[in-house]
Amino acid sequence: MLRAEIIAIGSELLTPFRTDTNSLWLTERLNSVGIEVQLKTVVGDDEAILEESVRDAMRRSEVIISTGGLGPTEDDITRKVFARVTGRQLTLDYEVLAGIRERFSSRGFQMTPNNERQALIPQGGKVLPNPNGTAPGIKLEQDNKLIVLLPGPPRENQPMFDNFVMADLERMSRGVRIARRVLKVTGLGESALDEMIAPIYKEYSNPSTTILFTDSEIEIHLTATAETAARAEEIAGELADKLEGKLGYYVYSTLGESLEEVIGHRLRLKQFTIATAESCTGGLVAERITQVPGSSDYFVGSVVSYTNDAKSNLLDVPAEMIERNGAVSGEVAEAMARGVRARTGATIGLSVTGTAGPSGGTDAVPVGTVYIGLADDVVTSNRRLTVPGDRHLIRWRASTAALEMVRRRYLL
Repeated sequence: MLRAEIIAIGSELLTPFRTDTNSLWLTERLNSVGIEVQLKTVVGDDEAILEESVRDAMRRSEVIISTGGLGPTEDDITRKVFARVTGRQLTLDYEVLAGIRERFSSRGFQMTPNNERQALIPQGGKVLPNPNGTAPGIKLEQDNKLIVLLPGPPRENQPMFDNFVMADLERMSRGVRIARRVLKVTGLGESALDEMIAPIYKEYSNPSTTILFTDSEIEIHLTATAETAARAEEIAGELADKLEGKLGYYVYSTLGESLEEVIGHRLRLKQFTIATAESCTGGLVAERITQVPGSSDYFVGSVVSYTNDAKSNLLDVPAEMIERNGAVSGEVAEAMARGVRARTGATIGLSVTGTAGPSGGTDAVPVGTVYIGLADDVVTSNRRLTVPGDRHLIRWRASTAALEMVRRRYLL
């Protein structure tokens, strides 16, 4: 299988304010033609470090793709570094220069001299047109390797890649195709899950299996390779089916959907509606539900009842119940769920109350204590959790547990 590397160039990508999204998109496109990305590198505007990174990539991989650093300023160093590594002279392409001048002129601007840098092309390089910007891309072949230099903005590099690079990659990949399946699991720890499924996936070298733990769930990534896309899908599907059979109801998605999407789809099919009453999660459950397009079909509304008075005034939770049991209790969680259901007319009332910290915990109710309430026209119940983590993780994991309680009750 061909090996590819992506080098994202620009000091701004090493700050907290910019993220390299190009690599994610490029990886998906490379994988679609059976090329595995072995390494992604982010390099600042430093010639020595970039040169070292390019030389390393040339030793390791058959496909090297860079993004960024093709602009007109002094810190746009991509062309000259790649030219130096490949032993090529930079020459001024007058056709490219004329196109840059025309682009400025058509917009009523005078081109400044530094824009001529964008017309410098390594000798023997093929120019990749850029109708969405001034900097052209460049394609080089060196020692049976394909080198592609793309501009940084996605609106420029994505159509350029699809129009002028993908065909080359399809020819190079020699018919190898990759298929991926993602199983999403909640309610199990990583070690417990691996103990259950390791005897199954260890029998397979193809697909390969990767287990990823997120804030509140586990993802099982399967990657299969074959001579055709259909065969790769078949190989991945065979192992996915075996793992799903072993894990049972712990698996909530086999096609990569989010927990909110799975719940929303089934609520719509059953013509159920849901409303939420939230304390420690502060509306996070409602936020996650409403991220799904079309959620107005089944989501009625939410009450964020952060104080005891709000629980009583907005959800009709008796003040004496709060005084007797505490705001963080199963009784109050159930009353909140009943209250929001009665107020909104929803089929299902879902509530969360807890202590997210870092302060506010007691010996009886330590930080991380969460109660989830669920009410419908048949039964009202609650579930107590002790959730580890900081404030962010406690709130996020509590919201996931609340959504999972809905899935377990109605959707299995």
